[in-house]
Amino acid sequence: MGYSVAGKNVLVTGASSGIGAALAEGFAARGATVGICARREDRLAEVLDRVKERSPSSRSWTVDLADLPGVGSFARRVEDELGGVDVLVNNAGIPKRRRVTDLTPEVVDAVMTINYLSPVRLTLALLPGLIERSGRVVNISSVAARLSPPSEAAYAPTKAALTAWSESMQVDLHDTGVRVHVVNPGIVDTDLFHLPDNDAPIADDVEALPVEAIVAPVLDQLENGTFEIYVPEWFADVVAGKFPDTGQFLDGTIEWLKTKQ
Repeated sequence: MGYSVAGKNVLVTGASSGIGAALAEGFAARGATVGICARREDRLAEVLDRVKERSPSSRSWTVDLADLPGVGSFARRVEDELGGVDVLVNNAGIPKRRRVTDLTPEVVDAVMTINYLSPVRLTLALLPGLIERSGRVVNISSVAARLSPPSEAAYAPTKAALTAWSESMQVDLHDTGVRVHVVNPGIVDTDLFHLPDNDAPIADDVEALPVEAIVAPVLDQLENGTFEIYVPEWFADVVAGKFPDTGQFLDGTIEWLKTKQ
């Protein structure tokens, strides 16, 4: 029998909107007690209201996970108030669409902090409890981690790092009962594609999925024990076509990019 989230305690980061909010509601609908966190208290409260309709014991915390020194104390608070964590969903992240010639070290550091260093800190802080409970870690990566898209020289490497971390962690934890999962969303209709201080999205010929489309694949992934998924699934074929000749793939990306200019 596969893994069921019913009766489990789930922590979803970055849950005030988008993928995080949709997953929180999906876990609640499957019978989990859900803890959600984000920086935007007002938006978080709205999500919590919806989650508690299905899971009354769920709760929220307003926190900035970019404050790395505070991640450990936040993890302890979650464990105390939620009663332990069975499933950790590292979803919090920020975009940064900007050509490499326009990047600064400060921007690169900021994106790496929230997209990679923060989930690593939180995972390590919660890991003893996850091992004790034979838990699950779900890391929300991106197709950008595999496909090197234009204007993503700051963002894509953070997701690539998160994916590589997940792969190594899966191997290291093979004898603990903990399983690790990677989710690679493609173009999903979230606020991240409309934030200021980002270049305009280029892949306007790819239809954006509604955030709800992520829920069933992730729940199925947990139940089946699948390590890595793509949403939509056809991105897996694109990635498979890249690695036999990465140079040729990048040349193709450049030619495609010229049609957009």
